[in-house]
Amino acid sequence: MKRSNLYALIAAAIAGTLVLPPVDAVAQDNPYRLEQGWAKYPAGRKWGSTSAVDVDREGNIWAFERCGARDCAESNLNPIFRFDRNGNVMTSFGAGLFVFPHGMTVDREGNVYATDAEGKGSKGHTVVKFSPQGKVLMTLGKAGVAGNSNELFNRPSAVAVAPNGDIYVADGHGGDSNARVIKFSKDGKFIRSFGKKGKGRGELDELHAIALDSQGRVFVGDRGNGLIKIFDGDGNLLDEWKQFGRPSGIFIDASDTLYVADHGSNAKINPGFKRGIRIGSAKDGMVRILIPGLGAEPDTQSVGEGVAADAAGNVYMAETGGMNVRKFVRK
Repeated sequence: MKRSNLYALIAAAIAGTLVLPPVDAVAQDNPYRLEQGWAKYPAGRKWGSTSAVDVDREGNIWAFERCGARDCAESNLNPIFRFDRNGNVMTSFGAGLFVFPHGMTVDREGNVYATDAEGKGSKGHTVVKFSPQGKVLMTLGKAGVAGNSNELFNRPSAVAVAPNGDIYVADGHGGDSNARVIKFSKDGKFIRSFGKKGKGRGELDELHAIALDSQGRVFVGDRGNGLIKIFDGDGNLLDEWKQFGRPSGIFIDASDTLYVADHGSNAKINPGFKRGIRIGSAKDGMVRILIPGLGAEPDTQSVGEGVAADAAGNVYMAETGGMNVRKFVRK
C-alpha cells in the first residue's frame, strides 16, 4: 500500500468515517450450532411471531411473542414469557394489554419494559413497565393514541434502560410513524428527544432496535437506512456503522460484545450482506462472526428480529416469521 493511501485510511479511521467492507468478507467461520427444540412451550399453546428476546441477571431468558398469531389485537393470551436456562416456562403475563408486541428489555432489578408498535381501539403506542411477576408499574405514552408530542409515541419499536434507570425509547417503525429517540428519567419524566426522519447523516428512517454500551452510548438500529447510528446520552451523533448489515435487533453484553440480527438483507435491498446474526465489538466496530440464517437460500433464510446472549455466550434469536425462540451454542 502506498504511504499516502495508508495515511488516508488512518485519517478516515480517526475521523470515524471509515466504512468497513461487507462483514461476509471478514467474518470467520460460524462457531455456533443450533440447539434443536430448546424452548418448551406450554402444552396446547400455539406459539406466535416473536420479535424480542432478552436475558436477565439470573440467566433466565425473556421472550415477547404475538399471542399465538401475528398480533395480539383480539387475544387474551399472555405475550411475555420467562424461560429458565433449559427452556422451561417459568412465568408469563401481559394478556389484553398489547396490539403488536415488538421491543423488550429487562433492567437490573428484573423489571420488564415492553413496547407496542401498533394501535387499535384503546390499546397500543405505549411502553409498559412490569415487575418480574407481571405487575404493571408504569406506562409511557397514552394507550391507543398516536402522536409526536413529548408524552405520546407513534409505533414505538424498542426500548433500552441505563444503569441509573434512564429510559430510551426508539419511537417509530417506518412509514408514517415517528423517527426519533425519546429519553425519560426512571420515573417516566421527559428529558429530551433526538433524531428526525430522513436519509442523511444522523437522520432515521425505520427505527427497529436500541441498546446501550458500557460507556452509555446509544446504539440505534436504523433498519431503513441499513445503519447502526451511535449517539451519546444527549443525542449527539458520534458515528454510523454499516458493517453490521440492516439491524433489526441489537444486544450489547457487559464486555461490549455487540450482537446484531440482520433480518432483511438480500442481493437487492442490501447487496454484499447476507442475512444472519453478526457478532463483533461495540468498542472498535469490528465484525468477527456471522451466524447465518436458517435455510438453504441466502435471500430467504429465516433470521430473528430479536437477539440476546447470556453470560456463557449462548445466543438467543426471536423469530417473527419462524414463530420461535432459537438457541445457538458453541460447537
